[in-house]
Amino acid sequence: MKQVAVILSGSGVFDGAELHEAVLTLLAIELEGAAYQCFAPDMEQLHVVNHLTGEVAEGETRNVLVESARVARGDIKPVSECDVNAFDVLILPGGFGAAKNLCTFAVDGDACTFNDDVLKVCRAFAAAKKPAAYACIAPALAAKVYGNSVKLTIGNDEATANGLNALGATHVNCAVDEVVVDNEVKLVTTPAYMLAQSITEANNSISKMVKTVLSMK
Repeated sequence: MKQVAVILSGSGVFDGAELHEAVLTLLAIELEGAAYQCFAPDMEQLHVVNHLTGEVAEGETRNVLVESARVARGDIKPVSECDVNAFDVLILPGGFGAAKNLCTFAVDGDACTFNDDVLKVCRAFAAAKKPAAYACIAPALAAKVYGNSVKLTIGNDEATANGLNALGATHVNCAVDEVVVDNEVKLVTTPAYMLAQSITEANNSISKMVKTVLSMK
């Protein structure tokens, strides 16, 4: 049975992991006959967003690991404890948390900074030539991890694509129910809610990504 490390970025689309993408990822992993362990960085979120109003909740702070534990039903570990040797595959669901907490792409574009612990784990999987998949906006991290004109997608948003290209990637436009595969580095990316208009479309995107990355040797 393949073992999958899943890195989450909080709880909630606007300031953490996109919940549909995260849950659909975990479900798809199990449906493909694999097992997963969730991880998240032990750090404060960039900010807290009231998901009812869409406004930033002034004066409120939350911890990414604590919030991610909501998604993982408490079964989660600090990303600093993720040992690449214990896993076959790495997957990062999207949500603004990937671009606000795991890195600062949402705020700083191609001048963004990256969480050291997350970057270390992602680079360890790349160096070990183990397959990895990044959904939605999470390919911003993949662009930094792989560089070298690695092929990836966030869908078809030109401004975001240009930002990823500036980080060293080669963006490929992609439909919501398709994936972009760079076989040389064993990377799979998909647009998910960068394009999805429903949870069904998101599921088509995520399930194809998971199936594809788990099929890689």
